Amino acid sequence: MCNRLHNISNLIEMKQKILKIHPLDNVLVALDNLGNGERIKFEDHTLHLKQSVKAKHKFASNDLNEGDAIMMYGGVVGQANRFIGKGEVLTTKNVRHKADIFGKRTPHLDGETPDISNFTGRTFLGYHRSDGQVGTANYWVVIPLVFCENRNIGVMKDAFLEELGFARPNKYKRYVRELVTRYQSKDTRNDSFALPEEQIHTSPVFEQINGIKFLTHDGGCGGIRQDSEALCALIAGYLNNPNVAGGTILSLGCQNAQIPILEDKLNALNPHFDKPLHILEQQKEGTEEDLLVKAIRLTFQGLTEVNKVKREPAPLEKLTLGLECGGSDGFSGISANPAVGHASDVLVALGGKTMLAEFPELCGVEQELINRCTNDTIADKFTVLMETYSNAAVAVGSGFDMNPSPGNIKDGLITDAMKSAGAAKKGGTSPITDVLDYAEYANKPGLNLLCTPGNDVESTTALAGSGANIILFTTGLGTPTGNPIAPVIKISSNTDLAQRMPDLIDVDAGDVITGEKSIEQMGEELMEYIIDVASGKIKTKAQQLGQDDFIPWKRGISL
Repeated sequence: MCNRLHNISNLIEMKQKILKIHPLDNVLVALDNLGNGERIKFEDHTLHLKQSVKAKHKFASNDLNEGDAIMMYGGVVGQANRFIGKGEVLTTKNVRHKADIFGKRTPHLDGETPDISNFTGRTFLGYHRSDGQVGTANYWVVIPLVFCENRNIGVMKDAFLEELGFARPNKYKRYVRELVTRYQSKDTRNDSFALPEEQIHTSPVFEQINGIKFLTHDGGCGGIRQDSEALCALIAGYLNNPNVAGGTILSLGCQNAQIPILEDKLNALNPHFDKPLHILEQQKEGTEEDLLVKAIRLTFQGLTEVNKVKREPAPLEKLTLGLECGGSDGFSGISANPAVGHASDVLVALGGKTMLAEFPELCGVEQELINRCTNDTIADKFTVLMETYSNAAVAVGSGFDMNPSPGNIKDGLITDAMKSAGAAKKGGTSPITDVLDYAEYANKPGLNLLCTPGNDVESTTALAGSGANIILFTTGLGTPTGNPIAPVIKISSNTDLAQRMPDLIDVDAGDVITGEKSIEQMGEELMEYIIDVASGKIKTKAQQLGQDDFIPWKRGISL
């Protein structure tokens, strides 16, 4: 019996209308819209559909009694609320959340090693740092230690971006200008008009710098001390990320997130940290003008220094991939996620690092992951983190079972365990070499598990803070999420999404659903795209749109 986190199938047969993912499953996935009364040939018998089934949704392959387990990906993903007849659609009304229980580790480290012949000896062009890390980009970051400094960060942003050529042209300004002109001239037309095509500027001043990223947040003071500690650890991770060349930190002075805490976190993370870093405290500098003039001058001096670094070849093992999904649909766990999982396995086999995040979306597959841990210590750490997180959610009247969003449910993911079973496919089949709590940094080659919420931006923010220099983001519904320092590659689970939202999607994995490509082929195609993005040859759609989302996780309950 194949591992339920392994590839679903090498190839989905062309024009196939349904899919049984695992031999133990008692539900089928509709790969296309199916009509009420339609007869579907399945294995050695014919199914008579009792109602229409939308593509991405599931229906029973045999009669299910109340209390029966719903099986998908070879594991429990729900429980029947009532009798469900063969051919009946699964919904939130007839199925409730249920997941497998988990316990001690039973080693299972025999995942198949992928063919890496197409990537052995390959390189990407990256920015080499003195600590041995290699960046896929070269950014300067400006970050406040407390929300009180957000306005000053905004003033610096306005001062720098346009003057250095990093400002993004805003075609919508012309649109508003035209509307104003019509209004002032008493033109009552309501017709629309084409937006102008505008190109993103490259920096004419600093050719080797990809941009200055001005990050703001609402933390640093007023919450629990644990949140301020975590914020400082996260900021330290951003400064240490190989895509960051240097940074400017603004502090007010009286907040919980004190400068010494940040310095301690950074020193613990990298005792030999030597990037240019300027930390200023407003209550010591004097007037706001004194603070800003000094911060701008020091930042400009830093930019002149890091502009000397150029891209040079680096082995693929220097890549650290963050693995993320958001706006998932019923095809995500069949196409995009397994393709990402294959790319992850390839990179791990080459000696690189990958990180699978979103712990609420690992509910129900815990035992499989525990068994893949390389030792009991990291397996136990994963168990403690999962149980602590789950119990905290229950304590405030929530729970992992509330994780699926309305969009998830509408497009076929009706329980958290069902969503999680597909989400975990992003981790492929590689052994798990480390488990990281929030804001811990990935240092061990191989597949790492990183404790984050399922919230897209909180999770991608954490992945970059733990060292990801590229993030792979799968989606079935489409989401405008990006990250300030780590290029985010969006992979669609279906071709309709890629065609409907081409401004958001980088890679279309819909060919897996139609049977035109295998999961392995899609994974290798994704690897080629990763290399081009890492080398600066391709800007991701998120980069082109300037999607620089940054939300630190306050350790309260966020799913």
